[in-house]
Amino acid sequence: MEHRTLGHSSLSVPALGLGCMSMSGTYGKGDDAQSIEVVHRAVDLGVNLLDSSDAYGFGHNEELLGRAVRGRRDQVVLTTKFGQSRTPEGRAIVNGRPEYVAQACDASLKRLGVDVIDLYYQHRVDPSVPIEDTVGAMKRLIEQGKVRYLGLCEAAPGTIRRAHQIHPISALQSEFSLLYRVEAEATLPTLRELGISFIAYSPLGRSWLSGRVQRLDDIPPDDRRRDHPRFQEANFAKNLELVHRIEAIAKEKHCTPAQLALAWLLAQGPDVVPIPGTKRKDRLEENVQALDVRLDARDTERISAAIPTGAAAGTRYPEAQLKGVHI
Repeated sequence: MEHRTLGHSSLSVPALGLGCMSMSGTYGKGDDAQSIEVVHRAVDLGVNLLDSSDAYGFGHNEELLGRAVRGRRDQVVLTTKFGQSRTPEGRAIVNGRPEYVAQACDASLKRLGVDVIDLYYQHRVDPSVPIEDTVGAMKRLIEQGKVRYLGLCEAAPGTIRRAHQIHPISALQSEFSLLYRVEAEATLPTLRELGISFIAYSPLGRSWLSGRVQRLDDIPPDDRRRDHPRFQEANFAKNLELVHRIEAIAKEKHCTPAQLALAWLLAQGPDVVPIPGTKRKDRLEENVQALDVRLDARDTERISAAIPTGAAAGTRYPEAQLKGVHI
């Protein structure tokens, strides 16, 4: 397994991690026993960077991951997030208040069943709280021995710079794939200037780039992608045509479209770490084989040109959620 060291840290992580969100009901019903088997298989394969959040399943995902790594804590790099919560009435909010940072961390530690979180992210930037105050509270978690390193999610370059002045940021986690890359490519120059790694979530375009979504009916009725503009009827045919271009190149390279898409991301630089999510062992094993796909500079340029930046139809989130990203 190829490893990459995250910025401003001693964390050596595999070139591919495992996103755990789908194990907690986001893309259809999950199966805890099956999900734990996937985590165990991932660790056995060397994919020991495990990504969670207190928002995934409202704590369920952290509890699940805690059970999965019991007895194997020293074999894994655990990352989780705080900041997306709900009011007593059930309304979704973003909370970056310093006192909440401390409360959220303690709750995550308890659910995970561990003494320290390797990389702790602010899940979404709270525009009502100065980023300096939030990161100052996160820094205190390091001083207390509860967290080893800090990260941000979906933060824009100016916010990243301000945060980094308070305490070194090791990683930015944001959406990055062939199909969803406008904000990622706008942010990478700042990250590279500051020595911050990029953790790419949804690196397969929420399954678009797997080639397994060919009809609207391929998305289950209880799947959150039904609400995403890029999967809706007005945009579906255009995005499917883009995916067909990648399928053709993958066939030439004797790999699956998912493997080609991941290989392209891995080729963007040693500071980029994709974390494809899955709750199935066969998909995990397919993704890991992307590490065997070799792309030269011309291959990478050709793949980039097949789906140019900004070519996808529709926004990457529904309007309400879009207001909370890249700020």
